[in-house]
Amino acid sequence: MSSTFRDLIVWQKSKALARKIYSLTKNFPKEEVFGLTSQIRRAAVSIPANIAEGKGRGTQKDFCHFLVQARGSLFEVETLAELASDLAYLPAPDQKQIQEDCDEIGRMLNELINSTKS
Repeated sequence: MSSTFRDLIVWQKSKALARKIYSLTKNFPKEEVFGLTSQIRRAAVSIPANIAEGKGRGTQKDFCHFLVQARGSLFEVETLAELASDLAYLPAPDQKQIQEDCDEIGRMLNELINSTKS
């Protein structure tokens, strides 16, 4: 197991996803600043934050719990990105890239969850 959350590739990739979400949501309509923009940004930030917090808790059980929380936030980002695409706030190629990133991060989280349960 890695020594710090920063060593985890899944944390690195989820932090990159959060940065991407921030960049893409700059173009959302101003009336969405307290709605969809805020919601998807909070969900995206929650993914690496939960991974880091869980890693810092010190027990495998706590780490697993926070990884599951991160996975829930990941699913929230996927859903909100699809909704943003449906509303024509997010171009289809950008939504597709977010989906691909989420799929990869999801697989990594699932593997890490399974390994912490063992």
